Amino acid sequence: MSNRYDVIVVGGGHAGVEAAWAASRMGARTLLATISRSTIAKMSCNPAVGGIGKGQLVREIDALGGLMGRAIDAVGIQFRILNRSKGPAVQSPRAQADKYAYQDWIGAVLGSAENLEIAEAIVAELLVADSRISGIVCTDGRTFHAPAVVVTAGTFLGAVLYCGSRRWPGGRFGEPVSNELSDCLRRLGLITKRLKTDTPARLDGRTIDTAKLEVQYGDEKPAPFSFLTASIDRPQVPCWITYTNPAIHNLIKENLDRAPLQSDNAESVGPRYCPNIETKILRFADKTRHQVFLEPEDRSITTIYCNGISTSMPEDIQEKMLFLMPGTERAKIVHYAYAIEYDYCPATQLKANLESRRVAGLFLAGQVNGTTGYEEAAALGLMAGVNAVLSIQKKDPFILGRDQAYIGVMLDDLLTREIDEPYRMFTSRAEYRLTLRSDNADARLTPVGRRIGLVDDLRWQIFQTKQAQIDLLTAYLRSNRTEGKALWDWAKQPGHPLAEDLTVDKGVQNLNLPIQVLESAAIQAKYEGYLIRQQREISKFRNLENIYLPNRLDYYKVPHLRFEAKEKLSAYRPFTLGQVSRIGGITPADVAVLQIYLKKNT
Repeated sequence: MSNRYDVIVVGGGHAGVEAAWAASRMGARTLLATISRSTIAKMSCNPAVGGIGKGQLVREIDALGGLMGRAIDAVGIQFRILNRSKGPAVQSPRAQADKYAYQDWIGAVLGSAENLEIAEAIVAELLVADSRISGIVCTDGRTFHAPAVVVTAGTFLGAVLYCGSRRWPGGRFGEPVSNELSDCLRRLGLITKRLKTDTPARLDGRTIDTAKLEVQYGDEKPAPFSFLTASIDRPQVPCWITYTNPAIHNLIKENLDRAPLQSDNAESVGPRYCPNIETKILRFADKTRHQVFLEPEDRSITTIYCNGISTSMPEDIQEKMLFLMPGTERAKIVHYAYAIEYDYCPATQLKANLESRRVAGLFLAGQVNGTTGYEEAAALGLMAGVNAVLSIQKKDPFILGRDQAYIGVMLDDLLTREIDEPYRMFTSRAEYRLTLRSDNADARLTPVGRRIGLVDDLRWQIFQTKQAQIDLLTAYLRSNRTEGKALWDWAKQPGHPLAEDLTVDKGVQNLNLPIQVLESAAIQAKYEGYLIRQQREISKFRNLENIYLPNRLDYYKVPHLRFEAKEKLSAYRPFTLGQVSRIGGITPADVAVLQIYLKKNT
C-alpha cells in the first residue's frame, strides 16, 4: 500500500462510505481510513433507512450515483411509503434493514471498487503546512499523504458513553474514542461544541410475546429506493407496536436523578425531534402512554430495536421498564441502552463546499457537522467527497441550492443557522417540497451527476429510458381526448377515474409502462398548476441566489451596513446574497445595502 493519495477519507460510517465512493468514482485515488473493516456502514442506532424528509435524501443520493439506496433495496426487510394518504410533496419512503447484511453489502462494494483502498487505522493528527492539508498521522505511527482530506468522524470525537452512573470513553458501544483528532481540530483553529443522543435497548427476538402486540406490515408492493431497482419481490418481515404506561412513567419520574445528561445545566444538547423517554415523559406530562415500535434488526428477527424508548437510565431501571410494557414482560436484553456525548464542529466554519475556511483541502461531513441520522450523514459525505476531488482538480465547487434538492436545503441550513440541537431533515424544512419530491430526484439530479462523473453508463441509460417513457405517456395524455377534454385534463379532475388510476384507459394499459413512470406522469398532471406557480417562486428566489459574494469581502468596510450585520456576515461568510437573507439577525435592509454595494464595487 502506497502512502500517497488524491483524497483521504477519515471514518467508515455512512458519511465516509459515500465520500470515499464518490471520490473514487470520479477517478481520484482514494484511501478510506477506518477503525475496522467490520464496522464500515454500521447501523449503530435504528436499523432503518429513510423516513419523513430522509427518504428524499436517500433518493437524491441514489440519483447522484451513491450507494445507500441500492444497499437498502438489496437487504431491506420491510418497505413502507410514509404519508401515503397525503400529497406527493410529503410522501417519503422508509425501509427496515437487515443491519448485518447492510454492512456486508457496502463492505463488498467498497472492497472491489476501483481507485479505492481501505486502511484499518485510528487517525490522531492532520498534517498541515502553510494552512493547507497534506495528510494524516495514525495512532500506530503510519503516515498517509493527500492534498484533500475528508473528516467523517461521526460521534467518535471526544466521545463519552453514559448508562446510569457509569461513564466511559467510546465512539460507539464497544469501540474506541478519538480524543487526539478532536484536539487536533481545535489546534487548527476549529471551534468544537458538544451534542448528545440516546439509544434504546436491544432485545432477544425470541423472548418477545408478539401475541400481545399490534402488527405493522410493510406495503404490499414495496417501492424501491434506488432508481436502478426495478422491483422488490422477496417476503417482508413485520414490526410490532406496543406502548408505555403510567407505571413506567412513574418509575422513570422516581429515578430521574439516576439519568445522566438529563439536567438542564448539561453542556450538550440532544435531538428535540427524537427525545429519550425521560424527556418525553417530562415534556408531555399529560400523556398516559407513548408509542414504542419493536423493529427487527435482521431477517431472522434475532434482535429487536425498541424505537421510542431511548434512555440513559441504569440497567436495573431499563429491566423494570421492559417488565412493565406489554409484550416485553419476559424479554431478554441483548445489550442495554446508553447515551453518548460527543464533539462536533459547527458547519458555519465551512465554505459552501464543506471545506474548512482555516485549512485548505480539509473537508468535514456527517455528524461532525452537527447532523443526526444515517441519511443526513451520507448526503453530506457524498457532497464532501465530490468537492474534495473538484478542489484538487482546480474546478468550481459542486453546490446544490434549496430549489434543487433536499441536500441543498440541509447544506444551506447548516451554513446559515446556528445549531441548537442535532440537525434532522424534515419535509417542512423545504420551501419547494412539491418540486423536490422523492419520485423525481433522478430528473433533478442525475444529469448533474453525469456531468461531474458520478453517474455511470448503466444508470444514465436507465434514466434516459425512464424520461423517454414519461415523455411518451405525457404526449399520449395530452393528445388523446374523451368527453370533450384531453386525458391530461381529466387526470387533474378530483373524483374522475383517471385521477385515481391512469391505467383505466386502455391506451395507457397498452403502453405497458412501469409503475414509477405512471406515478410521475400522474403527479405532473394533477399538480401542474401548483408546479408552475412554484417554478415562478423559484425564479424569484434565484435572483438573490445568483448574486455571489467575493470570498474576501470586508463587511466592516461596507457603508451603511449595521454593526450587527457586519459581525454576523464576517463570521458566517455567506456564499450568495440569498444566503445572507437567511442568516439570523440579518434584515431586508441589510440585504438591500449589501446588494447596492456589490453593484457599485464588483
